[in-house]
Amino acid sequence: MSYYTDERLITSRDALNRWEFKLKLLEVVENARDPAAFKFGHRVLVKKVLVIIRNLRTNEVTEKELDLEEIENEIRSKRYFSSANRWVAPSEIKNGYIVGYRHNDLLANAIALDYITI
Repeated sequence: MSYYTDERLITSRDALNRWEFKLKLLEVVENARDPAAFKFGHRVLVKKVLVIIRNLRTNEVTEKELDLEEIENEIRSKRYFSSANRWVAPSEIKNGYIVGYRHNDLLANAIALDYITI
């Protein structure tokens, strides 16, 4: 069943208000075991997302499919660690989209490796 979700809840913007982002959840890791489940409750490990980027000045829309697991492995091989957190609570997923305040955590590695340029 699909419920109404306010557009402002699932979008985020850059600091200069030029770009608007949405993240659509495509795939999660099925057999993932959360090491901090006792602390944060039930969460899912995000594997793939579709990033929808809209230029607010020209209304041009760009879509990119990102494999976050592959990007995390790449950044670990290049820089020894990854600061991104791919664990998302089910309450932070609305109609298949990830809420806006989690976008920074999920896209940190992709931005660092220039998969997404702003």
